[in-house]
Amino acid sequence: MQPPGPLQPPPPPPPLYAPNNGDFTFVSSADAEELSGSIASPDVKLNLGGESGEFIKESTATTFLRQRGYGWLLEVEDDDPEDNKPLLEELDIDLKDIYYKIRCVLMPMPSLGFNRQVVRDNPDFWGPLAVVLFFSMISLYGQFKVVSWIITIWIFGSLTIFLLARVLGGEVAYGQVLGVIGYSLLPLIVIAPLLLVVGSFEVVSTLIKLFGVFWAAYSAASLLVGEEFKTKKPLLIYPIFLLYIYFLSLYTGV
Repeated sequence: MQPPGPLQPPPPPPPLYAPNNGDFTFVSSADAEELSGSIASPDVKLNLGGESGEFIKESTATTFLRQRGYGWLLEVEDDDPEDNKPLLEELDIDLKDIYYKIRCVLMPMPSLGFNRQVVRDNPDFWGPLAVVLFFSMISLYGQFKVVSWIITIWIFGSLTIFLLARVLGGEVAYGQVLGVIGYSLLPLIVIAPLLLVVGSFEVVSTLIKLFGVFWAAYSAASLLVGEEFKTKKPLLIYPIFLLYIYFLSLYTGV
């Protein structure tokens, strides 16, 4: 018979703190000082989907908005290339085209080689408007009513020429007539400084006026009166001539 072995120690008592059972642990003030500190908020990183694969840290406010369903406030719209157009392009103003049309009107001789039909076939609004306004400004002489009169005559005079051209069988649009009549005021603007110099010489002044009116009327009529009018050309040239005589009378105050 073998002697009995050593006695086994009794099992330890169950722990007083069982986290699975929802128990609480009380610590002393000294232990609390050792455990004191701040709880750092978790860093949430947002992938922007760029090629570089970089991440940026998302702030607490951004996270709060996204959790509450207000993430759409943080969305940034892509820039539309059409919204970044220059002002002149946005207003459909082509300065080179306007300059070329001015040269076509001031030099109406076919021998110079300008494609003068572009004034009629490619009408614009800002160029003729600038010419009419400039003519109105040099026609002021303290009479501000002249400006409104010149613009009115330009609009309704062009309408009259347009209706007459359509009645005579011409294929022309109102915008084309408006542009041609407006650009053709340039000869009257050119002779304006000459009239200031020779104003005291009545004969020379009259000749310059007639030259300016014929110049403007020829420039407009050569663009508006095409071959489709045949023998009816004088019926359209004469009203154009009278229209520029009236423009000149508004400038001279006659």
